[in-house]
Amino acid sequence: MAVISKKIPAPDKVEIKTALLSVFDKTGIVELAQALSERGVRLLSTGGTYKAIAAAGLAVTDVSEITGFPEIMDGRVKTLHPTVHGGLLAIRDDSEHQEAMKEHGIEGIDLAVINLYPFEDVRAAGGDYPTTVENIDIGGPAMIRASAKNHAYVTILIDPSDYAEFTGQLSAEDGKTAYAFRQRMAAKAYARTAAYDAVISNWFAEALSIDTPRHRVIGGTLKEEMRYGENPHQKAAFYVTGEKRPGVSTAVLLQGKQLSYNNINDTDAAYELVAEFLPEKAPACAIIKHANPCGVATGSSLVEAYRRALACDSVSAFGGIIALNRTLDAETAEEIVKLFTEVIIAPDVTEEAKTIVARKPNLRLLSAGGLPDPRAAGLTAKTVSGGFLVQSRDNGMVEDVELKVVTKRAPTAQELEDMKFAFKVGKHVKSNAVVYAKNGQTAGIGAGQMSRVDSARIAALKAEEAAKALGLAVPMTQGSAVASEAFLPFADGLLSMIAAGATAVIQPGGSMRDQEVIDAADEHGVAMVFTGMRHFRH
Repeated sequence: MAVISKKIPAPDKVEIKTALLSVFDKTGIVELAQALSERGVRLLSTGGTYKAIAAAGLAVTDVSEITGFPEIMDGRVKTLHPTVHGGLLAIRDDSEHQEAMKEHGIEGIDLAVINLYPFEDVRAAGGDYPTTVENIDIGGPAMIRASAKNHAYVTILIDPSDYAEFTGQLSAEDGKTAYAFRQRMAAKAYARTAAYDAVISNWFAEALSIDTPRHRVIGGTLKEEMRYGENPHQKAAFYVTGEKRPGVSTAVLLQGKQLSYNNINDTDAAYELVAEFLPEKAPACAIIKHANPCGVATGSSLVEAYRRALACDSVSAFGGIIALNRTLDAETAEEIVKLFTEVIIAPDVTEEAKTIVARKPNLRLLSAGGLPDPRAAGLTAKTVSGGFLVQSRDNGMVEDVELKVVTKRAPTAQELEDMKFAFKVGKHVKSNAVVYAKNGQTAGIGAGQMSRVDSARIAALKAEEAAKALGLAVPMTQGSAVASEAFLPFADGLLSMIAAGATAVIQPGGSMRDQEVIDAADEHGVAMVFTGMRHFRH
């Protein structure tokens, strides 16, 4: 394959003589134009940016004057012209390029200040197909990429947050920019256009129901740098995709230290779990440790839901993440601050609750502004060596499937409710997962074991420890319903559940030995239902 090769010199300092300003987000653009004008920089501009600069009383030239071609087709065509792109792409020290510039009357452009149509915002707002397509920027990305490619001579600014550093550099360098600065801005520019195109391509795939496009790109915008990743020797940062799904990415940090990498991961797990329980039906609380729930419950009030969730495993809850499906109130806040907690996240927080939590200045308090829709479609991704896996979000809901009673005894109404509760929680527990529940409260949770039997035993052991801590005569697993997020391959797992006191079992079914498991349930008078839907979580 032939490779284009051309050595381009890179002068350290380049003077800004001509600037092209064309932005959708006009934050700081007039102030920047003023600073440039004061240095005698010639200003070129287009459309609304031109009008804003001219209205400020600054001398500015419309791009159509240098192209000799008017803006046409509702602004779709205005900068896509050799005079513009030649001015951005010309290698100043190349004699052939210089000759072409003279022959065609092209002037060099030293600075390009460009940002893009708000495609991400239009998509997030649910714009219709024609409106969304119309907000795909063409000229902007073309100019950004051209300028970034020619960063040896051209400075590209795509983010208003960089204007101050740029003007500071002009002051320090007598109207010039340094090569290292131009390199950084070029890298930032290409990352921006890549993320922009990623959102567009993913929107097309979604709009056209293309589940596995030939190329898949996931883009994001840096929200914050982390002190470290999962461990102190790992570097990390938090990027947001622009998806307006309420949760850790959209939440406002009302107080507390910056969230760590692990905090963000665990808080997301907690909030996605608690959102399974509709707030209009009942208050709910989920307590998470290392991305696994250690207690989940509903209650007649939010504080009761919290107390019941804590009762499941108060030891593991120490230093955990607490997620609520309703507004955090003062009474619940008073209870929560009694325990060392890393993060609280809720749809909203009352002023009284804020004051109470403020007693613990290191406790991170997040207001998410709403709950994520557990049924909403979306994508999740996971990296592997040399690639990444992408799948649709697990938006399966136990309420949406037809439950099949496979045993002689059908579950009672209460057992059925507890089955559904346990299965919802099991969806958010690392596989292999076993969850016991009773009266809208987890009784024992076994997570992430290689053997499902071990998960069942660990959950029962947790229940026994909780019973001792609460002074109960018997563990809460007695008379409970139990969920397995995937099928029971043998009867031994079921027998462990029965030994713990479970009277009803919910599982997907689909094992070669289903009948053996059903027979064991019938032998012990246990009710069992199949969902036909599993919830592996790795």
